[in-house]
Amino acid sequence: MTELRKLTPHQAIPEEQSRRDARQRQRLRTFLPELIQLERLLAEAPESVSVRVPQRVTLADLTLPIYRIDLGAERRDVPALLLVGGVHGLERIGSQVVMAWLHTLLSRLAWDDHLARLLTQVRVTVLPILNPGGMFLNQRSNPNGVDLMRNAPITAQDRSAFLLGGQRLSRRLPWYTGDPEQGMEPENQALAAVIEELLPGRPFSVSLDCHSGFGWQDQIWFPYAYRRRPMRRIGSLMALKLIWEQAYPNHTYRFEPQSRHYLTHGDLWDYFYKQVNRNSAGVFLPLTLEMGSWRWVRKRPRQLFRLDGLFNPLVPHRHKRVLRTHLCWIDFLLHAAASHENWLPDPDQEAMLREAAIMHWYRDVN
Repeated sequence: MTELRKLTPHQAIPEEQSRRDARQRQRLRTFLPELIQLERLLAEAPESVSVRVPQRVTLADLTLPIYRIDLGAERRDVPALLLVGGVHGLERIGSQVVMAWLHTLLSRLAWDDHLARLLTQVRVTVLPILNPGGMFLNQRSNPNGVDLMRNAPITAQDRSAFLLGGQRLSRRLPWYTGDPEQGMEPENQALAAVIEELLPGRPFSVSLDCHSGFGWQDQIWFPYAYRRRPMRRIGSLMALKLIWEQAYPNHTYRFEPQSRHYLTHGDLWDYFYKQVNRNSAGVFLPLTLEMGSWRWVRKRPRQLFRLDGLFNPLVPHRHKRVLRTHLCWIDFLLHAAASHENWLPDPDQEAMLREAAIMHWYRDVN
C-alpha cells in the first residue's frame, strides 16, 4: 500500500514522459473524469486526511490507482464507517454519490467544530472508485471481464437466478464470477485487505456500497444474497432501521434483504460479513444502496439507447438531485456509528428485535 505523493514544482519531468502523461490525462478526462475529480479533491484535502493506494489496475498502457481515504480517530476501540463506490464500472453514479459526500465532509473540516469533535469518536474510510478499469472501459465488470460482486468465495445455497446470480460459462457474458481457482480479483483483494485491517476488533462498524440499476425505488439491501435465511445480527439491523425511521419518518428508502429479490453466487458483502463477524466480538453491518435507475429511464426514455443511460441520471438537474438526496443517509450512518452505544441492542433486546425482523422480512420463507 503506497502513500499518495504530490509532485513539487522543482521536480523535473523528462519531456517525453511529460507528453505521455498529458495524453493519459486527456484520456482520463474523456473516459474517467471521476478519477480526475477525485484527485483534485484529495490534492486540497487537509493534512489530517490520509490518502493511500492499496492497489493499481493496469489497462494496456494506462495504470489506474484505487484510492483509499482515511480520516477520524486512529484508535482501535472506536467504531468505523466504510464507504465504497464504483464496484460496477457502468454505475458511475455510485462513485459520484460517495465523492459528493466526501467533498462535503472535507469542506466542513475547515470550519465545523462539531464535525471535528465527532471525528474523534469514529474512523471513516472511503474507497470511491473500486473498479477504475471497468469505469474507464464503461463496462460493468473489471478489465478481466469479472463481475466483482459475484467474485467472492461463497456459493448460493439454493437455485440462483439464471446468469444474473453469477455464471462461469464465459467472461464475454455478464455476471461472470471468475475462476475460483484464481482467487478474488485484484480489486476485491484490495478491498479485502482494507476490511481485514480496518474492521476486526471494533465494537461496531457499518459499510455502505453504492450501486444503481434496480427498480423504481431507492433500496437499502443487506445480507444475505446467498441464502434466504436471516443473518445472525438481523436484530441490530432492525434497530438501525428503526432509529432511521424515527429520525426521518418521511424517507423513501425500502429496506430489504437482497435474497427477497434473487440469490447470487460470490456476493462480496455476504463473504465479508461472515469473515468479520466470525472473528470479532463487535457488530459489523454491511449495507448496499441500490438506487432505482428505472425512474430516470421512465422520465427520459431515450436513455434506453445509451448503455450508461440505463444506470445513471443523465439530465443535469436530476443528476444534482441524486447527489444531494443521499447525503442525509450517509451522514446518519456516520452519527449512528459514532453513537452506537445509545441504540445497539443488548442481548435481550437483540432477541426481541430478531423476532420482529423475521416477522417483517422472512415470514414467507420456508
